[in-house]
Amino acid sequence: MAFEGLTSRLQNVFSKLRGKGKVSEEDVTQAMREVRLALLEADVNFKVVKEFVAKVKEKAIGKEVMESFTPGMVIIDIVNKELTELMGGSQAKLAKSNKPPTVIMMAGLQGAGKTTTSGKLAKLLLKQNSRPLLVACDIYRPAAIKQLEVLGEQIKVPVFSLGDQTSPVEIAKQGLQHAKDHGQDYVIIDTAGRLHVDEELMEELKQIHSAVNPEEVLLVVDAMTGQDAVNVADSFNKQLELTGVVLTKLDGDTRGGAALSVKAVTGCPIKFAALGEKIDALEPFHPERMASRILGMGDMLSLIEKAQSNIDADKAKEMERKMRNAEFTFEDFLEQMEQVKKLGPLDQLMDMIPGMGNMKQTKDLKVDEKQMDRIEAIVRSMTMKEKQQPDIINLSRRKRIAAGSGTTLPEVNRLIKQFDEMRRVMKQFSDMMGPKGKNKALKQLKGLTGKGMKFPFR
Repeated sequence: MAFEGLTSRLQNVFSKLRGKGKVSEEDVTQAMREVRLALLEADVNFKVVKEFVAKVKEKAIGKEVMESFTPGMVIIDIVNKELTELMGGSQAKLAKSNKPPTVIMMAGLQGAGKTTTSGKLAKLLLKQNSRPLLVACDIYRPAAIKQLEVLGEQIKVPVFSLGDQTSPVEIAKQGLQHAKDHGQDYVIIDTAGRLHVDEELMEELKQIHSAVNPEEVLLVVDAMTGQDAVNVADSFNKQLELTGVVLTKLDGDTRGGAALSVKAVTGCPIKFAALGEKIDALEPFHPERMASRILGMGDMLSLIEKAQSNIDADKAKEMERKMRNAEFTFEDFLEQMEQVKKLGPLDQLMDMIPGMGNMKQTKDLKVDEKQMDRIEAIVRSMTMKEKQQPDIINLSRRKRIAAGSGTTLPEVNRLIKQFDEMRRVMKQFSDMMGPKGKNKALKQLKGLTGKGMKFPFR
């Protein structure tokens, strides 16, 4: 999980402040000392940490905070706002040319995930009803052109290529003309990477830049390299005038130093972040939402957007009707699992729900994706009739299902029991919606809480 270590440290600091009715200057100083250490451990640039802590401390010892009834919450709000500012303040959107196509030039070191990110960006633009063209200008890395062509075929986006014998500058020129001739509104130029920032690479990139005059020059950097990523961004920016940065592998970076330093050091906004290996795992970077995630406050807006773009509205309505009428079957259950999978790894989804990130750390809750696969295997081993009529699944059928799914009889029994319980609860809540539902609902809720069931966040 991105920022896992930093989130944990900051939550420890703020839990101490929340418990205080009054906060002294010494309390603030101690808290800021711990925040400073947390940021340095997260591999945030030293100068950035120094300036950030100074700004927060100055505001936190003001009269408004000291006299507040909830000083701890006010300080958290100050940190939230300053973190947001540190990462750019607001979302930096892609530039758009008044006269299409809009040219986006991708740059970066070898191994940062530039070619894959080009494909992910094309997929994202495709979702926004744009018509992107990928241009293969990396003629040096073996199979780089083939990789881009495979990605293009996968996402149904055309790829322009002239092989590896034509100069990248000429490929870029002809690719742009091809986009104009065929009505494409975005051109994504995948340039060659190097193992380090060198003059030859920069000269070639400058020539491509002069030839196509891009609206966007995006540097792709590996978030897991921490301060190295920031240094690379700084070097590229001084020679190429970047318009933005794309952070890859942010889901694997438990520290987060690159995300928190790159804007402050280079002045370049982070425009996108890759949070997974799948082709649609590229998100626009929202500083305010990322700050909220870092502080364990969730990110419901991103979760809602994911749901809206990935979940079929008509299917959702039909599923809601089935749940209300207690017609929910194992077939529906399987379909729901498929819908949830489209939203991304469950661990990431939990981090977007307010309070869940904190609960994961304090109660050591781990989402086992393999367990989800085992559940899916059990359901897929059922016959169509068994999925539609779970009540017919007797002992001999359960044994067959266990053998067919490579699981055990207790696992099958447990899943069927939980499924029956879920349907029972659905039936109870659908009854509550009836004309006499209010009194019945109160009795049922009382019965549930009496059995030791507790509401969340109590």
